[in-house]
Amino acid sequence: MGDQNWRPFVYGGLASCIAEFGTFPIDTSKTRLQVQGQKLDANHAELKYRGMIDCLLKISRQEGVSALYAGIWPAVLRQATYGTIKFGTYYSLKKLAIRQYGNESVTLNVACAVTAGAVSSAIANPTDVLKVRMQIRGSHGNVSLVGCFKDVYTQEGISGLWKGVNPTAQRAAVIAAVELPVYDYCKSHLMNAFGDQVGNHFISSFVASLGSAVASTPIDVVRTRLMNQRNLKEKRNVTTTHIYKGTIDCFIRTFKNEGFWAFYKGFIPAWFRMGPWNIIFFITYEQLKKLY
Repeated sequence: MGDQNWRPFVYGGLASCIAEFGTFPIDTSKTRLQVQGQKLDANHAELKYRGMIDCLLKISRQEGVSALYAGIWPAVLRQATYGTIKFGTYYSLKKLAIRQYGNESVTLNVACAVTAGAVSSAIANPTDVLKVRMQIRGSHGNVSLVGCFKDVYTQEGISGLWKGVNPTAQRAAVIAAVELPVYDYCKSHLMNAFGDQVGNHFISSFVASLGSAVASTPIDVVRTRLMNQRNLKEKRNVTTTHIYKGTIDCFIRTFKNEGFWAFYKGFIPAWFRMGPWNIIFFITYEQLKKLY
């Protein structure tokens, strides 16, 4: 590995962690909105929050502001692994592919992004499970990162840490396939107007975030619900081993019981998070590249 090849990995990981700290409360509201109102039968449908702002206000009033950051440490740990591997792999694969084929293309970028997104998210899935569990419990859970890990491992075994890995990998592949190539495409086409400056990075990352939010939210809803199954079982006193048998079953039951728009629960906070997250990430990433 050459002297420069490690830099996309380090820059990607650092920028991801910074972006995560800046947008985590919005992610918490997204997670809470995605799991509310699940209908296990005709009598179960609880809607506690009316939207992102209402959710943020109720969490801070009823559970304290610290509850908005419940799960921040597994989230940062996730970004330190997922972000490092995803962005480092994407830019490294793209560099190798350009050397091999000579030209950069949308197809090449999408292929590199899908590979990087799916592999990195599958590796980081345990941290995602812990993050979701801690976000939903909030201040009521009163459990640390290590405590949450022990709870999942003791009650559900090693497989519990990989719950939702299929939709997680699919979601990450979709996000990467839209987000990274769109960012690169917008950035290259805005060079004449803005140059390689913050204004270009801001606009390109904002456009990329909208596309990835639209494409990935349905998969994200299913992923969150699968990861939260045991919490929901305990809350509803359900004795079955699994509320959802898998990704397809969760898609079907959600659509049957709650309709198409259930797949876009949490879309507004998802976009509001992806927008600032991508802006912070790409501006930080580009500045790190220039700095070193």
